[in-house]
Amino acid sequence: MEEQIQIKIEDRIYKVTKGTTLEELLYLEQKKHRYPILIAKVNNSLKELNYKIMKDKKIEFYDLTESAGNRVHTSGLKFVLIVAIKELLGEDKNIRIEHSLDKGIYIEADFKVDEKTVKDIEEKMREIIQEDRPITKVTVEKEDAINYFKEMKDEAKVGVIKYNVNSYINLYKLGDYYNYFYNKMPISTRVLQAFELNYVDNRGFMLRFPTVYINDKIPEYTHHKNMFEVFNACRKWNALMNINNAPDLNKIVSNSNIEELIRISENKLNSEFLEIAKDIVKRKEAKIILMAGPSSSGKTTSSKKLCMALKTLGKMPYAISMDDYFVEREETPIGKDGKPDYESLEAIDLKLFDSQIASLLAKENVKIPTYNFITGKKEYKKYLQLNEQNILIIEGIHALDNRILKNIPKENKYKIYTSALTELNIDNHNRVSTTDNRLLRRIIRDNKTRGHNVEHTLAGWHSVRVGEENYIFPYQDEADYTLNTALLYEIGVLKTYVEPLLYSVEKESPYYAEAKRLIDFLRNFLPITADAIPQDSILREFIGGSCYTE
Repeated sequence: MEEQIQIKIEDRIYKVTKGTTLEELLYLEQKKHRYPILIAKVNNSLKELNYKIMKDKKIEFYDLTESAGNRVHTSGLKFVLIVAIKELLGEDKNIRIEHSLDKGIYIEADFKVDEKTVKDIEEKMREIIQEDRPITKVTVEKEDAINYFKEMKDEAKVGVIKYNVNSYINLYKLGDYYNYFYNKMPISTRVLQAFELNYVDNRGFMLRFPTVYINDKIPEYTHHKNMFEVFNACRKWNALMNINNAPDLNKIVSNSNIEELIRISENKLNSEFLEIAKDIVKRKEAKIILMAGPSSSGKTTSSKKLCMALKTLGKMPYAISMDDYFVEREETPIGKDGKPDYESLEAIDLKLFDSQIASLLAKENVKIPTYNFITGKKEYKKYLQLNEQNILIIEGIHALDNRILKNIPKENKYKIYTSALTELNIDNHNRVSTTDNRLLRRIIRDNKTRGHNVEHTLAGWHSVRVGEENYIFPYQDEADYTLNTALLYEIGVLKTYVEPLLYSVEKESPYYAEAKRLIDFLRNFLPITADAIPQDSILREFIGGSCYTE
């Protein structure tokens, strides 16, 4: 008689034959999921669906509406896209998977693109998906992997594997092609139905799919011109520095030339603050600077560096936080989850905020509030009166929302959207997520300044992201200037601080799989010490040692 083992799915217990694969259990769960199941968490570790269960286990299944499943879905689509292009257009045709944009990923081609080409590629992808081709994980010797990617003329992959300390490398095979991805993969193409391609220009197109935050249907593509141009400018500067992928940065680290790159990167960003300040001063009517951006974008340091730049031009900036205009705690709106919603615009005393800013612009002496987060009430202890040289800098998650300060003429306002818009890739097919970049920053800051462990930060990250999707990203196009606070060298520095924290997450923790994913990601970068990072760096806001610490 075949040996039986016990598995637990949610609160249900099943007896199954030892050696049963996760795929063979899908009949128990698939009807509860809107999309095909892509991956499973087995005793808190992510496992692909061909994993064989040999002991009693607790199992959770995920489709693309959950973060773990969505990453697998995205990785699978990227692999199908790469293979489709090679089968359709030739082995010499290559792409670079770039940055996120409008709930999708921009794909840059090394061949000329038109709308017909994009349509043909999409049709080829759907053909591969309908064929239900297997995606197989294979383990090969490191040297064999290097030789394969040399033959494929993929020097970026060669560089990534060179810096990998393992003797054996896991590759994925689809059709006749092998590739390296640090994320998990689906075991078949059939589960990758939900996607579309959108033509952008003759250099590239968008790969779009449902996300964790928009899981119904893929909305019509909106081209965010400002954001696209900022990413383009960043990519061009990276190319100027000869640093496009992680191996390029690792080479600089291993050659002991990182201090010069740090100084160059910091100098470039400081120059940008001065250019923004000049643009503000040139607009003589601009008296209010509104700054917003997602979590861990470096808004606090950015506002202070902008203050310094404005002072060099003879202006006297004064910073106000929208957080000081929260309604009294008992008036805070309640969210769908039944908890106080501090992220919504209704959590701001908008009537008071709008009237006081208007009074300040009229050069009246105004008694402004400071919000007491212990008592949940505004306290009025200081007065503010502006003169001709004063400029207000207002920071808050709703600062770009066009529903605030509607009583103030547009010419009086200068809006800045700030984010860490990472353009450095691991290689041409594995990008560095801007969200992951910010998450690493936040884990370090939460631990250093608030005493929170990794699990606390990871537990709250989803709600932070929901707030960004609802209240920040929809208004990014309102900005007069988009400020990219990502530093070319920073992942190596963040690794030094965050890796030990990630290793503290025990296997029993529900956040173990996410901690391990981040560790696997960081393995692609050599560590960089913070010794050469100046005290006024945006990165100091997270790793400590900032000269702007109050």
